[in-house]
Amino acid sequence: MNTAPAPLFRDPIYDGAADPVVIWNRQEKAWWMLYTNRRANVACQGVAWVHGTDIGVASSADNGLTWNYRGALPGLEFERGRNTFWAPEILWFGDLYHMFISYVPGIPHDWSGPRRIVHMTSNNLWDWHFEARLALSSERVIDACVLQLPGGGWRMWYKDEADQSHTYAADSDDLYIWKVNGPVITDCGHEGPNVFSWKGYFWMVTDPWQGLGVYRSSDAAVWSRQANILDRPGQRLDDGQKGAHADVLVNGGRAFIFYFTHPDRNEPGVYDMEATHPYSFKRSSLQVAELEFVDGVLVCDRDKSFDFNLIPES
Repeated sequence: MNTAPAPLFRDPIYDGAADPVVIWNRQEKAWWMLYTNRRANVACQGVAWVHGTDIGVASSADNGLTWNYRGALPGLEFERGRNTFWAPEILWFGDLYHMFISYVPGIPHDWSGPRRIVHMTSNNLWDWHFEARLALSSERVIDACVLQLPGGGWRMWYKDEADQSHTYAADSDDLYIWKVNGPVITDCGHEGPNVFSWKGYFWMVTDPWQGLGVYRSSDAAVWSRQANILDRPGQRLDDGQKGAHADVLVNGGRAFIFYFTHPDRNEPGVYDMEATHPYSFKRSSLQVAELEFVDGVLVCDRDKSFDFNLIPES
């Protein structure tokens, strides 16, 4: 059995890997993992370490067991200055990779300021072309997830901080022009919605800062909530805290959840905007676990051994 290492990956430069997304690189014939490259080992005021971030890249040539750091994505800047990029969402369509990425101008030390979702395209996952800043429901939107609908067209889910950090949805016929539908998950504040299709249902995993919230739908429109997952500490190395901001990859009929933890943080995490937070408060690690479908609900035992072997895509 190929057992996934724990942690699965740590960023060797800043040690603040978060918000992962995993995608098959068709040109390299390898799995790539892209993530928010938080600057955990940089001393700075407040949450400046969460800003000024690049998108880190790691690749795996052995079907996900080991990951090699490749650097940060170059050329994402489309405005002057040093700016912030978070939480990439990447998909392949029409002979292009499409990335929908959260963007914050500059390096604020608090949570103030505008934030938008930006659309970029690439033919190799490395060189990106700026397409547009999307006009969505407010100037405070982040954490896009995009899925092709069975009847055609695309749906995006994202966090709108201007409306109590609820998840909104928008639709598009071509990935370029989007029409906002409105709020869809409003039972609590949260971030990082991730939607996937598995076992005959649509599933949404969110981060309400209490483990991961799970919702099920038969039509990707009306959602019902079940119990949280990854809300209790695990036993693996660097996995003793609640899971945060996840990406689910359905591969070979199985579903793997990639998430991050703050291994050394004493919960709850409190951000003092005037303080310089210690490295132990900031560092984060990426982990992977397998999801299971039991009696109609999604469950995840992060301590359970599983055979981890991602199947290459065509």
